[in-house]
Amino acid sequence: MTNNYVLIMAGGVGSRFWPKSRNNFPKQFIDILGIGKSLLQLTYERFLNICPADQIYILSNDQYVGVIKEQLPELSAANIIAEPSRNNTAPCITYASFKIANLNPAANIVVAPSDHLILREDVFVNKIKEALEFAEQNPALLTLGISPSRPDTGYGYINYKRETQGTIYKVARFLEKPNLEKAKEFLSSGDYLWNAGIFIWKVSSILDALKKHAHDIYTLFLKGAEFYNTPQEQEFIKENYPLSPNISIDYAILEKADNVYTIPGEFGWSDLGTWASLYEVLDKDEQDNVFHGYNVNLQDTRNCMIQLPKHKIAVIKGLDNYIVVDDGDVLLIYPKNKEQEIKEVSKNIVAVCGKQFS
Repeated sequence: MTNNYVLIMAGGVGSRFWPKSRNNFPKQFIDILGIGKSLLQLTYERFLNICPADQIYILSNDQYVGVIKEQLPELSAANIIAEPSRNNTAPCITYASFKIANLNPAANIVVAPSDHLILREDVFVNKIKEALEFAEQNPALLTLGISPSRPDTGYGYINYKRETQGTIYKVARFLEKPNLEKAKEFLSSGDYLWNAGIFIWKVSSILDALKKHAHDIYTLFLKGAEFYNTPQEQEFIKENYPLSPNISIDYAILEKADNVYTIPGEFGWSDLGTWASLYEVLDKDEQDNVFHGYNVNLQDTRNCMIQLPKHKIAVIKGLDNYIVVDDGDVLLIYPKNKEQEIKEVSKNIVAVCGKQFS
């Protein structure tokens, strides 16, 4: 495991989980499963099967450094890579890659979100190890693809070439979130996977790809080569990081490169992107309700996602297929089948009532 490093992406806001997820405390830091650990803590523990703790880095925003230290007290402060501005995933991955290359030019890197659920962790770890072995021996950019179980319109898709021998396949193209008709076509063809945003590559492979396909980002961070892992690093990053373009690693590299491969997997994955996706993976009562909180009296209520503070008692009657979330200063009661509106609703509340509700 000497050459293996992990970058855990933990800078997102998670606005679709409003009001539980707020700008100052987004979903990756919340015990949203009700098991006593945040999604970040679960992700960190999962990757201890891949490399030592001192080779796991948390990529986040300046404003979350305090909560990361609180939730992962065993992690060195040097392993928290904090961006001074939100410029999407390509700049922060580039920054971290140069930093790791400075430490170990032979490094293999796993990039993974901090807020995903993995139910079959043994299968997941084996897939990651398989990808690391391939990346070690080949100048390849790999992504874990999720075998789709339904025609979901909420995910990007990976179109892959199935004629490849073995379990690693060449990627033909990446596709943005489709409409329902297209999603049904993708599912029936068997040639498409969900894009989970989990990437594996050698540090030399990703830097070569950046140099070729995102030369402006590569050049910007190359200027800091002499400063990485020195006391001058933060001064360089504070001045130069905000100059980087706001672009995802998918757009900057993966959709352009011709050495992208995928490993399909079925390891109980969910991106937990919405209240409905959380509802799907949690245990339910006899009326298909999911409840977290102190006490509740449910009458003629079914198919609901209910989260209450530990001190609050609720009496609910006559609801079907609703989200009920009480986060102290905000109470949300919203139809589950219209939850895609919640992000816009939260923006309107903030505009009217102030940033404290964001």
